[in-house]
Amino acid sequence: MKTQIELAREGVITPQMQTVAFDEEHSPEYVRRMVAEGKIVIPWNHVRKPKVAGIGKGLRTKVNASIGTSSDIIDYGAEVAKAIAAQESGADTLMELSVGGDLDRVRREVIAAVDLPVGNVPLYQAFCEAARKYGDPNKLDEEMLFDLIERQCADGMAFMAVHCGINLYTIERLRKQGYRYGGLVSKGGVSMVAWMLANGRENPLYEKFDRVVGILKKYDTVLSLGNGLRAGAIHDSSDRAQIQELLINCELAEIGREMGCQMLVEGPGHVPLDEIAGNIQLQKRMSGGAPYYMLGPIATDVAPGFDHITAAIGAAQSSRFGADLICYITPAEHLALPNEEDVRQGVKAAKVAAYIGDMNKYPERGRERDREMSKARRDLDWSRQFDLALYPEDAKAIRASRVPEDEQTCTMCGDFCASRGAGKLFAADLRGDKV
Repeated sequence: MKTQIELAREGVITPQMQTVAFDEEHSPEYVRRMVAEGKIVIPWNHVRKPKVAGIGKGLRTKVNASIGTSSDIIDYGAEVAKAIAAQESGADTLMELSVGGDLDRVRREVIAAVDLPVGNVPLYQAFCEAARKYGDPNKLDEEMLFDLIERQCADGMAFMAVHCGINLYTIERLRKQGYRYGGLVSKGGVSMVAWMLANGRENPLYEKFDRVVGILKKYDTVLSLGNGLRAGAIHDSSDRAQIQELLINCELAEIGREMGCQMLVEGPGHVPLDEIAGNIQLQKRMSGGAPYYMLGPIATDVAPGFDHITAAIGAAQSSRFGADLICYITPAEHLALPNEEDVRQGVKAAKVAAYIGDMNKYPERGRERDREMSKARRDLDWSRQFDLALYPEDAKAIRASRVPEDEQTCTMCGDFCASRGAGKLFAADLRGDKV
C-alpha cells in the first residue's frame, strides 16, 4: 500500500487529508500539497487506522503525552489508565515508552485502550531484550533490532522515534567539546552511544537508514528522527553535538521523504527562551520545512516539581515560532514515574501552552475565542465563559467550591466586582443618567 506522501504526490486527496482539512479549516488541496512537500505529516498505520491528527505547517500545534513502565514500577493497568487520562485531557498523540515488564503486553494493551495515534522508541525494547537474553545490552544484534521495529509497526505504531542521527562523527563532537554539564539524558541515545563504543561500530540505524525507512513505509508509520544527544541542561543547549545531530536528522528527513516515508524531526529538551526561535528556524531551514517535534522544551533547570510549568513556558514560545508537535512534561519530571494525575496536569498545561503559541502564530484566526471570552466576562455571562474555556469542567469545579453570595459575581471580589460596577456605570451613562 502507498503512503500518505506518495498518494499526495500523485494528486490523491486521501480520507485522512480530508479529515485534517475539515478539522483545521483548510482546503483539502492545501493539506494534500503540504503532505506532498513533507511539511505536514499524518501519523497513521494501515493495520490499526488510528484517529486522524495532522501535524505541520498551517495546523494547530499538537500535544503528545508519554507514558510507560519503569524497572521500578510495573503496573499494566496503571499505564492503561494513564493512556485513557491523556486522551480524556486532550492529548493529540500518545507515546508508549515502557522499559519494565512484558513490553509487548503493555504496548498492545495501551494501543487497544485508546484511539489516538500511538508512537514509541524501539531502542528501549531492543536494549531491554538484549540485556535479558545476553546479560549485556551491548550484545544487541542488529537483526534483532530490525525485527523488533517490524514487530512494533505490525502492532499498530503510528509514529516511531528512531535514533538514526547519532553516529561516530557526532560522538567525536561530544568528545572534542569536553562532554557536558548535564551529560546524556536520552535513554535511547545513551544506550546507542554505549553500544557503538563497546562494539567499535557505526550506528546501524544510521548506516542502514534505507532499511529503517523501508519498514516504516510499509505501514505508513511516520518516522520521527529522535534526538539522542538532546540537551538535558540549559548550559548544554545548542552545543556542537546537539546541532550536529540535528543537521544529520534534517538530512535524513530529506532522504526519507524522497523514499516516500512521512518524516518528523525531533528537537531539544532543555532550551533557554532566547534560543528557541533560532533553534526552530535552523531546523526548518535545514530540513526543508519538515514538522518539528519539541520535547518541552524545559526553560530552566531549577524547578523540579513544577516542570510542567517550565515546559509550558518553553512550549508556548516553541509553538509561537513554528514548532508543530509538543511533548508534554509532567510535575513528576526528574523526580518519579508520572501517575494518572501527573499525566492530566501535564497534558492540560501543554494544551494551554500550545493554544497561547497558536494565538500568536496565527493571529488572523487564533484570537476570536479570546475576544468572545472577554465579552462574556464583561457581561458576567458565566455559562458563556464555561463554553469558551479550554477546560470548562475544571473552571466550573473551582467556582462551585467557593460559591458567592451574589451568583452574578465570584468570591474574588464579591460586592466590589469591577465588571458589575462597570456594567452599571456604562448603562447609566448610555441612558444619560447622572453617575
